Amino acid sequence: MSSLLFENLAIRSEPFELTPSDVLNVRHFATADLPTKYGQFRIVAFKNNRDYKDHIALVRGELDGAEAVPTRIHSECLTGDVFGSLKCDCGEQIERALEEIADSDSGILLYMRQEGRGIGLANKIKAYELQDQGLDTVEANLHLGFDDDMRSYDIAAEMLRILGPASIQLITNNPRKVRGLAQNGIHVVERLPIRVLPNPHNVHYLETKKRKSGHIL
Repeated sequence: MSSLLFENLAIRSEPFELTPSDVLNVRHFATADLPTKYGQFRIVAFKNNRDYKDHIALVRGELDGAEAVPTRIHSECLTGDVFGSLKCDCGEQIERALEEIADSDSGILLYMRQEGRGIGLANKIKAYELQDQGLDTVEANLHLGFDDDMRSYDIAAEMLRILGPASIQLITNNPRKVRGLAQNGIHVVERLPIRVLPNPHNVHYLETKKRKSGHIL
C-alpha cells in the first residue's frame, strides 16, 4: 500500500466523535504494521456511527486505484477463529484467505464484528444449543426470532472506499456478499471460491449453507 495513502489516513486519525445520524459515517482510526505467520501486513482500524464496533482490515501492497484486488470479507467467529471449533468452517476460511492474500502483490481482509451472522456471540451460543437439539443453523436463528442472516455490507463498503481499490476479486462462497457489496457501490469483478474440506462435525452445517443459504460449495 502506498505510503501516501497512510499519510492521508493518518491526517484523519486525530481524535474525533462519531455522533448518531441517519447518514453512515465510517472513519479511519489507526494503522500499524502487523507481521504474521502468513506474511507482513498492515492492520487498519475503523470506527463508525452505525454499530459503533471496531472493524479492522489487514492489507498488503498498493491499493489506491488498484484493479481486481483479492479481498475477503470475514465475519467474526470467536469459536472458529480463536478456539478452532469444528462446528463451522470459519477458522479454516480465514486461514485460506490470508494464505491467498499473502501470495498476492496486494490484498485485503476485512474482519467484520458480525458474530453469528450478525446476531451476536451469546445468541450464537444459544443457537448452538438449539442445534444440539436437532435444529440446523437457519432453523435455530429463526427460532430465536432472527433472520437467517442479519449481516449488512454498507460499513464494509465504506471501509473499502477508504482503502481505495478501484475493483476487487471477492474471496467467498456466498453470493449474498457479492450482491451486498455491489448494492453499496463496490465493483466486484470476480468471485474467487474458498475451498475447505468438511469434517464429521460440520458436514450438516455446510449442507445447510448450500441448500438454504445459497452458498456455492
